[in-house]
Amino acid sequence: MSASITYDSVAISPYDEVIAYEYLYSLDRATLKLLTKQTVLSNKLPSEVLSEHAGFLQPESINQIKDFIRIKADQFSVAINNTPSYPKKLKESKRPTPLFYYRGDIGLLESDSVSIVGARKTDELGLARAHRLAIELVEKGITVVSGLALGVDTAALTSAIQAGGRVIGVIGTPIDEYYPAQNKELQDEIASSHLLMSQVPFYKYAHQLFETKRYYFPERNELMAAVSDVTVIVEASDTSGTLTQARACLAQRRPLFIMRSCVESPKLKWPQEFLKKAPESVFILDETAQILELFGSNPAG
Repeated sequence: MSASITYDSVAISPYDEVIAYEYLYSLDRATLKLLTKQTVLSNKLPSEVLSEHAGFLQPESINQIKDFIRIKADQFSVAINNTPSYPKKLKESKRPTPLFYYRGDIGLLESDSVSIVGARKTDELGLARAHRLAIELVEKGITVVSGLALGVDTAALTSAIQAGGRVIGVIGTPIDEYYPAQNKELQDEIASSHLLMSQVPFYKYAHQLFETKRYYFPERNELMAAVSDVTVIVEASDTSGTLTQARACLAQRRPLFIMRSCVESPKLKWPQEFLKKAPESVFILDETAQILELFGSNPAG
C-alpha cells in the first residue's frame, strides 16, 4: 500500500482506510450493502464512519485486525472510493464498494472490456464458444473480464491470455485466497501480468462460517458488471449466479449479450425474460462483430 493519497489538500492513509473497512465489515450483521450506504452513498470514507463511532469501538478487535492485515500488507494494493484515483467505471456499480484490493495493472480498468461469463459445468460446445469469443475480442484490443470459476470463466481467461490479450480477473474470495484451487496458477499469472481484483474483506472471511462465504460471489458478479463495458453470457441455468451479473448490467445500463444457443434452448426461461424486460439493452449474440460495433473502430487500449 502507498504511504498516503492527497485529496482536497488532505492526506488520506490507505492503511487507515483498509483497517476501518475491515473493522466495519467485521461487525455483526455487516454487509457490503450496509457499508456502501454508510460510506460511498453518504460521501464518507471508511475512516470517517469509524471515527463517528469512536465511543463504541473495541480496541482489542481493532488491534487484532491490524495484526492480521500487517502480515498481508505487501500482498496487495488498494483503491479507495471517493478519491480521484478510483476508476470511473466502478462509480456506476449497483453496489459501489468503499474500496477494493488488487494486484497487477489497475490501468486495465480504463481499457475497453467485455465480461465473458457462464456456467461452471458446461460441455465442449460451451467451452468452444467462450474460447472463440475471447480470442476474437483480444485480437481487436478488447480486455476480457471473468471470474476465475471453472468452466466458461476459465476457458475465456485462458484463451485470452494464450492469444496474447489482456485480462481482468474478479474473485469472490480475498485477494490472497484461491478458489477453486485448480486455478491457482492462472490466478497468479493474472495477478502478476494482468489485473486481479477483490472487494472481499480479509479478516471477516477468515473468521466466518464456510457456508456464509458464498454470498461474496453474487457481489463479485455485480463488481464484474461495473468493471466491464459489456457482459456476454455464454451459458447459464435459470438459477445460475451468473444472472446476478445480468441484473446488475440492466441496473447500470450496460449492454448485455446472450448467446443465441441460450436463447433458443427450450430448457431456459431467463433469456426471454431479460429480452422482454429490457429490449433496448439486451441483445442476442450471433457474432463478435455485434459487440465490436459498440466500441467503434478504435477500442481504447
